Amino acid sequence: MSSSAKVSDPGLIAELPSFREAIVKRPLTTVISDKIATLIASGILQVGDALPSERQLADALNVSRDAVRGGIQMLAARGILEISHGARTRVRSNEVGPVAVGFAMARAVNSYDIESVHAARLLVDRQVVADAARNIDDAGVAVLEALLEAQTETLDDPVRFLISDREFHVALYQASGNPLLADISTDLYAYMMQYRREAMASPGAIATSYADHVAIVAAVKARDPDAAAEAFAAHTGRIYTTTQPFLKGGA
Repeated sequence: MSSSAKVSDPGLIAELPSFREAIVKRPLTTVISDKIATLIASGILQVGDALPSERQLADALNVSRDAVRGGIQMLAARGILEISHGARTRVRSNEVGPVAVGFAMARAVNSYDIESVHAARLLVDRQVVADAARNIDDAGVAVLEALLEAQTETLDDPVRFLISDREFHVALYQASGNPLLADISTDLYAYMMQYRREAMASPGAIATSYADHVAIVAAVKARDPDAAAEAFAAHTGRIYTTTQPFLKGGA
């Protein structure tokens, strides 16, 4: 991903602040540390996994490599990550403590069944994405386009794609201008991510999801709320359909 594609403020995509974060501005390294901890808590990153390189993580999160390095070092100091010279940093432990996604803990949404979560996403996310199309500014569109560019480099790597995918969804939700609904959508997004990771390893799954993202951004960029809501509903339906078999097998 070219440096020109990144937003000028490296904290923008890392923060695009929720209501809580707007009250207390936190150091970017702390934000990145929390983001990586959330990826571990949700199951996108699992114990034993090698992290993407600093450059790849910086692209996926649209921040500087220094910010990524600082976040990794904070988690290494807690024993969550293991840094080895000459080798990739790995996830050493998933004991990250209570990690809030939106306003619930990272694993709280997993206590619900998939039908309930899917129905909630169709109801809430359609409104959130329609509002994003109404309210997003040029900087917000630039964030989404930068994340799309980063995703083109992850089409053969489910973990890297899901890291960028989460940033894409959160940026879209927060562009709605409604921080409470954005937090609810972020919680719903986190549902059973360990199974979503398996689903994304299926042939063609990443490319299809990326194509959905392109359609969503096109509608949002056109400031067309109805088209954005429909494009996102199609994306949500695809997530529901492709995750179900893995969820049933895991259960």
